[in-house]
Amino acid sequence: MHFLLLSVTCSVLVSVLLKLAPRRGWDVGQMVTWNYLAAALLSAWLLKPPAAALHQPGAPWGALLVLAALLPTLFLVLAAAVRHAGIVRTDVAQRLSLLLSLAAAFVFFGERAGAMKLAGLGLGLLAVLGILARPAAAPSGSRGWLLLLAVWAGFAVVDVVLKRLAMAGTPASAALLVAFVLAFFGMSAWQLWRMLAQGMRPGLRHAAAGLALGLLNFGNIVFYVRAHQALPDSPATVFATMNIGVVVAGTLVGVLAFGEPTSRLNRAAIALAIAAIALIALAPR
Repeated sequence: MHFLLLSVTCSVLVSVLLKLAPRRGWDVGQMVTWNYLAAALLSAWLLKPPAAALHQPGAPWGALLVLAALLPTLFLVLAAAVRHAGIVRTDVAQRLSLLLSLAAAFVFFGERAGAMKLAGLGLGLLAVLGILARPAAAPSGSRGWLLLLAVWAGFAVVDVVLKRLAMAGTPASAALLVAFVLAFFGMSAWQLWRMLAQGMRPGLRHAAAGLALGLLNFGNIVFYVRAHQALPDSPATVFATMNIGVVVAGTLVGVLAFGEPTSRLNRAAIALAIAAIALIALAPR
């Protein structure tokens, strides 16, 4: 279970770094760029992905390009959501993206819609509505809930693209490495444009924060994979523990460390989210 604890910790610390970025004056665009360099190097070094599948005729390069564009865009949206809506609501929205992934599995991948999964889907949708509600003590404006919706939908789209790549026979490690490398070059081009057109100045402190972000981002992925490998007969336990752990830990960190406000409706929605994740994880396969 220590792999799960490490994965949950890395996931929540990603949100913490993004929360600290404006307070410390870190440039999020530069952070996300360097994050993908760190993630790509660590993937190549530790995962040693098989590249042969990408040299075969019909390799899904279209889906890989979509993934490479989605990942950094979603990271920037995630950073904005943490800044405007807080760690608590953003982490819950991110984990509830499994509802849309589940719906896509029913519609596009022929998965069976059992009673427990449908009950979890219903509870989860109610939880989404409660999470989107702005606490009275939070700043006014619609940007927060729009960003939460984007996080919720964006992570589900990434999951669907990864499923498509898996169905095409592309190993997940190879797909992630290619996406990380392409995302780094794409973000580097954007940073160059920012330097020339907007006068943005690159800095070592932004790069250092980005490399730390990449280490945590990669740690979240690799420890989650290791947890599944360590508990091969308990995938539902790993899935539920990971998602519920992030919701609970993110809530504690957001409220206790950063004083984020939550309403009764938000807290009830968090409880519903935990119940929804448990139902979906424990549902018969």
